[in-house]
Amino acid sequence: MTKHFYPAIFHKENGGYWVEFPGLDGCVTQGDSFEETYEMAVEALGLYLKTKTGFEYPEPADIEPQKVDKNGLVVMVEFDELEYLKKVNGKAVKKTLTIPEWLNDIAVRENINFSNALQNALMEQLHISK
Repeated sequence: MTKHFYPAIFHKENGGYWVEFPGLDGCVTQGDSFEETYEMAVEALGLYLKTKTGFEYPEPADIEPQKVDKNGLVVMVEFDELEYLKKVNGKAVKKTLTIPEWLNDIAVRENINFSNALQNALMEQLHISK
């Protein structure tokens, strides 16, 4: 899982902010405070990348600061793919698996939670921390 950074232009307007991502057509959002707008920008970026690109990440746009209007502020917005997936795809899915009967018998005797054991093993195999 990777982290990506995209430049965004934050505009102060009417007591709040709106933000756009150059090169990502239609990726815009707004908020009442800078902090709220940044959080909305992270969410908008994730939604855009998932729905428009299928997680095939486009190169970040090059922004020339002198071409940003005086009410605009360039801010790098981080997109953490793992955190985004945890947030939007957190529901459980049922998996069917096969293990040797002897292993099943020992695990049942030891009161092992199979779902938890599988999750932990997958996260370890994928080098993902909780």
